[in-house]
Amino acid sequence: MQVGRAAQHAPVGRVVDSEVNPMEIRALRYFARHPLATQRDLVAHSGRDKGQVARILADLRERSLLDAQADEQDRRITRLQVSAAGLALLEAAGSHTAPLVAAGTAGLSEADRRPLVELLRRVQANLDGLPD
Repeated sequence: MQVGRAAQHAPVGRVVDSEVNPMEIRALRYFARHPLATQRDLVAHSGRDKGQVARILADLRERSLLDAQADEQDRRITRLQVSAAGLALLEAAGSHTAPLVAAGTAGLSEADRRPLVELLRRVQANLDGLPD
């Protein structure tokens, strides 16, 4: 995947390519960590409005970044997982953010990084809870 020059220097968690926004990246990461989870699972995890999550997931499925399959016990439930194209996009996103993370944490010991990461997760959760 080619990424535009501006995206190469985008802040961590920002748009990796002009077609994918941060919320879509977060949704893809969730399903990469929780294969065959459901839309309801993501709503519960993210705290986002179910309509917003439904639109994001429909868009990701339409662009073949997420694959869907019916649940074996209840055909009304749709299970989602990241497609090969979605995994490639996540890999590209990681390759662009890893140098930024390394630069930002240069000189910090592992003991310093752990609480920093926890605090940043809390900040991200607060930001994720803001209305769009």
